[in-house]
Amino acid sequence: MGAKVLERFPAGSPRGSWPAEEYAAERRAEGEPATVVMDLKSDAFLVVVPAADED
Repeated sequence: MGAKVLERFPAGSPRGSWPAEEYAAERRAEGEPATVVMDLKSDAFLVVVPAADED
């Protein structure tokens, strides 16, 4: 399963700030199945959607 990264947010946001979750919620409100995942290697939160099948 692949995923397309829509946006990347640094993990060091101020306490109580969730920019990745807010961005994903806005995308979901527009009908995109966006989710937030943590990229440990880059220490960032990624907002992703499933990749389109290209058979």
